[in-house]
Amino acid sequence: MARLPYLELALYRGLTRALAVAAPFWLAGRTVSGKEDWSRRRERYGLDSAERPAGSVVWCHAASVGESLTLLPLLTAILDDKNACSASPWHVVVTTGTVTSAALMSERLPPGAVHRFNPLDHRPWVARFLDHWRPDVILWTESELWPNTLSEIAARRIPAALINARLSDKALRGWRRWPGLANFLLSAFQLILAQSPDDARRFEDLGATDVRVTGNLKLAAEALPADPKALTAVTEMIAGRPAWLAASIHPGEDAIAAQLHRMLKANHPGLLTIVVPRHPPKAPEMIATLAKAGLRVACRSHGERVAPDTDVYVADTVGELGVFYRACDLVFMGKSLAVGGGQNPAEAALLGCALVLGPDMSNFRDMTQALRKADAAVQVASAADLTQTIDRLLRDSVARRRLGDNARAFMAAQGRALAETLTALAPLLAHPYNSSLRIP
Repeated sequence: MARLPYLELALYRGLTRALAVAAPFWLAGRTVSGKEDWSRRRERYGLDSAERPAGSVVWCHAASVGESLTLLPLLTAILDDKNACSASPWHVVVTTGTVTSAALMSERLPPGAVHRFNPLDHRPWVARFLDHWRPDVILWTESELWPNTLSEIAARRIPAALINARLSDKALRGWRRWPGLANFLLSAFQLILAQSPDDARRFEDLGATDVRVTGNLKLAAEALPADPKALTAVTEMIAGRPAWLAASIHPGEDAIAAQLHRMLKANHPGLLTIVVPRHPPKAPEMIATLAKAGLRVACRSHGERVAPDTDVYVADTVGELGVFYRACDLVFMGKSLAVGGGQNPAEAALLGCALVLGPDMSNFRDMTQALRKADAAVQVASAADLTQTIDRLLRDSVARRRLGDNARAFMAAQGRALAETLTALAPLLAHPYNSSLRIP
């Protein structure tokens, strides 16, 4: 165990104690903006009315939609394997922090798994959550490093692993300001399974010890589901029209999509732009931006259909990206132009979409480089470049098909991450934690 960083933890715990008083007001504000489920606010304080199930419990934490969807094949494999060979049942508790991920998990979690909102990182609330669920193994995803939560896990000596771990250059620079705290938090994990060699190096720079490269679980993800009736309806709505999809976009990228549509409309009669906001509550703001640009907009959550004169279809529903990736073969990935970092391109690639990526895909740097090398994606440098690229690909169905076929082939070759992650976790899962040994 790394040296306890008394000063840093004392400062952080003092801050969270002070902020805990304001938590009800913060949660209320998030509820008003659609970011919190008020009926489940007790979960944010570590409270739960459901009893802990008998047997072993694995606690899996993921920040949001992408991370939680990545967990699904792994959780299914763990539950199938353990419940097939274990005398006592195994269960999984998945925690996330967004209402969108909560809705998706309620629909897609395998039998034996339940969803809860993660407790806010205040020590009594985290302790309450751990006392209730008494997890035998903890699996954390990507780079969620909450000091109170991880220090409590470390104090109880619960076996834990950081899986599908990634750490950006920016995050590394931030943690280097608090090297003792970073080293202590990472020592809560007996095992860190990194997405890439670069990620592994960054974790080791912060003092992590047992770091292994097992690949990116997002590349081993299952295809997003699509309701057959919804897919048929959407396909019929856009049939015969040139169309492109702006997927998981953020504020600012709606204005870029509007400008692109206006510039290309004359060249592509009947052009339809489909916009999927990354955060559905932002849809009204985006619709206002699109309408202000003089475009005719139809909104899916309002039940509005695409008419012959519709310019933009805003698909602001939850869990339907699989429908639109199948219905539209030309996709721009959001959060890569007006804001940076990018969204996960694997889901669209898996379904054979022709991918166009913005200049800042720093959250998926290795994947972007690999897709480009495989001629499975085009990366643009600016909004003007995006307009030219969408124009070219709308004209060239052969180029779109080539990009899509290459993307699908690239994804088919990426299945090793799940198998290697399961192999690495096997020793941790072989010896469930004995809660009677818990250190108070």
